[in-house]
Amino acid sequence: MNLPPFKLERYFAKYEFSTEFLLCSSDCEAMSIADLLAFEEGAAEKFQNTWLGYTESQGSPALRKEICNLYTSMQPEHILVHSGAGEAIYLFMHAMLKENDHIIVHSPSYQSLSEVAKGIGCQISPWMAREENGWALDLDELRHLMRTTTKAVIINTPHNPTGYLMSRADFDELNKFVQEKKLILFSDEVYRESEYDPATRLPAACDYGEHAVSLGVTSKTYGLAGLRIGWIATKNKKIYENMAALKDYTTICNSAPSEFLAEVAMRHRVKLAERNLTIIKHNLAVIDDLFTRYSHLFSWKHPQAGSMGFPKLLKGDVEDFCDKLVKKAGVLLLPGTMYDDSRNHFRLGLGRKNLPQAAERLEEYLNQNK
Repeated sequence: MNLPPFKLERYFAKYEFSTEFLLCSSDCEAMSIADLLAFEEGAAEKFQNTWLGYTESQGSPALRKEICNLYTSMQPEHILVHSGAGEAIYLFMHAMLKENDHIIVHSPSYQSLSEVAKGIGCQISPWMAREENGWALDLDELRHLMRTTTKAVIINTPHNPTGYLMSRADFDELNKFVQEKKLILFSDEVYRESEYDPATRLPAACDYGEHAVSLGVTSKTYGLAGLRIGWIATKNKKIYENMAALKDYTTICNSAPSEFLAEVAMRHRVKLAERNLTIIKHNLAVIDDLFTRYSHLFSWKHPQAGSMGFPKLLKGDVEDFCDKLVKKAGVLLLPGTMYDDSRNHFRLGLGRKNLPQAAERLEEYLNQNK
């Protein structure tokens, strides 16, 4: 299997821990272990007594039970816990796809959602989200992308990097289509529960039936990336068993301290999500104001959920702009080319508390380089 460099991760590796302002982070504001444990009386003492032996490969029963509360019809036996969402994506592709299978992938997308399958030898058709349509996907286009060898549809909503949230009608229709065509729907839902309007929240794909796999993680909505805990939820026994068997060749099991902390987090996930949504909404007001005042330089389609947006630079080359900004002003933006976008977009993160200071630094740079 041949995998190319993960462009986004290599870009972050250059700057993430040496740049003052990360204005393109995909996750939300983190917290300390002490702050998380303070949500629950007695949790700190229980954490001190966590046994540091091997854990159950599928994830601790208590953690899987808490994760089930994200869904309406899942039971602990439908949850498989991984070391982050990345491992889950990797194992799903290897468990369910083979050379010459065809998959349809929501694009632009997080690179591993297409590249792992490509490395296996699959044929990939991008299902393009277009800015002129408000980043919406066209279901008629999906039908035209179908082949006799199509095995799966890969979807991400709320969407990284645009912040687009599929409508309930379209999501219902997508699930119906996948079921009728006897395909697998792999639904990346790592930004679920970060909708700006809770009324727009979609059901989880896994609750629609055995055709679907839902992907979740503690990193994004809940701001706990350092736990490295992700999971899949599915009623499809074959998918579950194939992925569980492959996990024996990767991490085998998860970190016991991380599983305990994730269990606490899932019990208090509503508070964690509300905390981060407060930060995001405040930051959106700051960015809206900035982009209004610099409308000759930037445009964007307002996100509907999640901790990022995908603005467009109207003058100059986006890679050159991002490179000069980080080197001269210490502000990191992520050029859209990391998503194979060639239309001068960049990813802007909304989930960090220091965004107002980062935006101020960005504005200083813009004024100095008119």
